[in-house]
Amino acid sequence: MTTSLAPHAANPPTPVPTPVPIPLPTRATAPRGWPLLRLGFRPFYLGAAAYGMLAVPLWIALLLGQVSLTLTVAPLLWHAHDMLFGFAVAVIVGFLLTAGKAWTGLATPRGGVLAALAALWLAARLAAVLAPYAVYAVLDLLLLPLVAGILARVLLRAGNRRNLPLVAILLLLALANAAFHASMAGVIDIAPVRALHAGLALIVMIECVIAGRVIPAFTMSALPGLKLKVPQALELATLVTTALGLALWVLAPPQAFTAIVLAAAALLHARRLWQWQPLRTRARPILWVLHAAYAWLPIGLVLLALSQIGVVGVSAGIHALAVGTTGGLIIGMMTRTARGHTGRPLKVSRLEVAAYLLVAGAALTRVVLPLLMPQHLLVWLVAAAAAWGLAFGLYLFVFAPWLVSTRLDGKDG
Repeated sequence: MTTSLAPHAANPPTPVPTPVPIPLPTRATAPRGWPLLRLGFRPFYLGAAAYGMLAVPLWIALLLGQVSLTLTVAPLLWHAHDMLFGFAVAVIVGFLLTAGKAWTGLATPRGGVLAALAALWLAARLAAVLAPYAVYAVLDLLLLPLVAGILARVLLRAGNRRNLPLVAILLLLALANAAFHASMAGVIDIAPVRALHAGLALIVMIECVIAGRVIPAFTMSALPGLKLKVPQALELATLVTTALGLALWVLAPPQAFTAIVLAAAALLHARRLWQWQPLRTRARPILWVLHAAYAWLPIGLVLLALSQIGVVGVSAGIHALAVGTTGGLIIGMMTRTARGHTGRPLKVSRLEVAAYLLVAGAALTRVVLPLLMPQHLLVWLVAAAAAWGLAFGLYLFVFAPWLVSTRLDGKDG
C-alpha cells in the first residue's frame, strides 16, 4: 500500500487567522496636553466657581467691617463690577469657547493660548486688590475683545453666521466695561453704576439667546416624546422687547414708558417659559434648575418696571436678575455642560441638587425677604452670601477633580 504525503481532502489544515491591528486613537480624538487646558470650560469654570465662593462672602465681610482690604475702587463698585465682569464673564467665556467648537467642529483655544486667557482673567481679579488702578483697568479690559475676536474667527471660518450676534454682544459688553473704567478714571462724565447696569443688561441678553436654545432642547432630549415648539413670532417679540426695555432702563431716566416696556417683556418671558412646559421637569433636577432660574427673569423685569415708578428700589430687580437668573443659570449650566464634556452621565448627585437649592435660596433671601422685612436687611445679606458661597464651594468639591482630569471616555476635550 502506498501512503500519500498529500493532505486528505476531507481534512484540510486549519487556516491561521490574520491578526487585525487594533486602531489607535487618531490625533483628532486622542487626549493631548494637561486636561485642565484642553477645552475652555475647564479653567474658566474652575476659576469662576472659586471666585464666586470667595468674592461674595468677602464683600459682605467688607460691608460689615469684619475685613480690611485695600481695593482700587470703592467696595460696592468692586462687588458689582467683578460679579459681572469677573464671575459671570468667566462662565460666559468658558461656555462660548466650548460651544464654539461644538457649533463649528473647529478647534478653539487650548494649551498655552487657553492658559494665557485664563491667566489674564485671574491677573485682573488679583490686580483689583494688589495693583494700581491703571494696571487693574488695562488687564480687565483685554479679555473680552480677545475672546470676541477668537470666536468671530472660528464662526466665520465655519460659515456659522447664526451665532455671530453673540460676538456683537461680547463687544458691547467690552464697551460697557470700558465705559466703567473710563468713568472711574474721569475720562467720561457718566456714573460708573450706569455702565454696570449696561453690563448686566447685556449679560441678560446673552442668557435670553442661549436659554432659548438650550432649555427646550435639553428638556426634549431628557423627556422622550415631548415636542416643544415656540412660535418664531413670540421668540422675536421676546428678544426685541427685552432689548428695548433694558436699553431704556440703562440709558433713559426713570419713566412710565420704560416700566410698560419692561412689564411687557416680563409677560413675554413668562409665556415663553410656559411653552417649555416647566412642570414636566419636576423629577429631573438637572432640568428644573434651568427652568427655575429662567423664572427669575420675568420676576426681575417686573421689579425693574416697578422701580421705574418708585414702587420698589432698583436693587430688587438687579439682584433678581443677577442672583436668581444669572446665578441659577450658571450653576445649572456649569453642572450640565461639565458633566457632558467630561464624559459623565447627565444625572446630578445630591450635592449638586444642594447647590441648586442654595443658589435659589440665596436669590429668595437677597430679593424677596428684604422687600418683606427690610428692617433685617443685614441678616438677609449675610444669609444670602453664605448660601451663595456654600453653593459654589459644593460645585468645586464635586467638579474640581473632574475639571483637572481626562474625560471618563478617554476622548479629548
